[in-house]
Amino acid sequence: NEDIEKVEKNIADKKEDKDEEKSSTKAFATAVKNMVDKTLNEGVAESGGYTVPEDIVTKVERLRETKESLIDLVTVKKVNTNKGQETFKKRSQITGFTSIGEGGKIPKTGKIQFSRIKWEINKYGGYMPVTNELLEDSDEDIESFMTEWLADESRVTRNNIILAVIALKAQTKFEGLDDIKKAFNVTLGSTFKSTSKLITNDDGLQYLDTLKDENGRYLLQPNPANPMELRLCAGSTIIPIKTYSNATIPTKGNKIPMIAGDLKEAIKFYDRRQISLLASQVASVGTGDDTINAFEEDMTLIRGIEREDAEMRDEEAFVNGYVEIPTTPSI
Repeated sequence: NEDIEKVEKNIADKKEDKDEEKSSTKAFATAVKNMVDKTLNEGVAESGGYTVPEDIVTKVERLRETKESLIDLVTVKKVNTNKGQETFKKRSQITGFTSIGEGGKIPKTGKIQFSRIKWEINKYGGYMPVTNELLEDSDEDIESFMTEWLADESRVTRNNIILAVIALKAQTKFEGLDDIKKAFNVTLGSTFKSTSKLITNDDGLQYLDTLKDENGRYLLQPNPANPMELRLCAGSTIIPIKTYSNATIPTKGNKIPMIAGDLKEAIKFYDRRQISLLASQVASVGTGDDTINAFEEDMTLIRGIEREDAEMRDEEAFVNGYVEIPTTPSI
């Protein structure tokens, strides 16, 4: 019976997938233990540490995506080399093709416009002290601990890298709603407005949530098509809003971030997809009271390193705006 064969094949495939995952988990946990024991197996280099295999990197990526991340706002390209360059056209440089007659030549249309990005992968890393008892846990527990740690650190690292690129552009102060509308209608204009949104934090959400029209109606409204999405409805201008926690995009001093634009056009993120680990039970890190001595404290220090880069692609695609919180005068 064909249906029975399909069911049996389904069960066999699932069992095979489960066996592969179990094998992968055991291999990863064993490698983590071997780093400490200095028993260098395949994939463990004496100087560079253990290169995390692709299936574990994929698990880290999935975990990373379950929490608040700015990576979805930008364009991501996976790369296999440590540096390179790309040629592309910004939206403002796209002029279209020229009409050519039958058998005719392409006419010279003046200066050819294009832009280039040069990128170079950088290393980002940190330490995690763990108790030696962790290494006696089950393979599943070791993998769970390590992937969660790597995912959290990686997510925050990427957020910081993207915020650093945004900060390369001078800030623009928004005095109020009219300045926000002008950023979309004039500064971004028809070139970027249709794909742009206003990105802010919890403080910014509170500010936008207090804006009212002349009849006292709040301007921040849920999108009827998707109630989980918010829109700022100000006259003929409707602006999609994307908010993050203050921890992800902090308010600095009395400046609430209001990033207006299309960051997929503005920023390119280059992902090497390479994570390496190294562990030691005798190393020391930190200085003064913050020093951690693995040997004295009967701990294991695990170092994680990942590799990526982010570059400005088109600074015209966004406005690095902010609104100012009124300061309370001191008494």
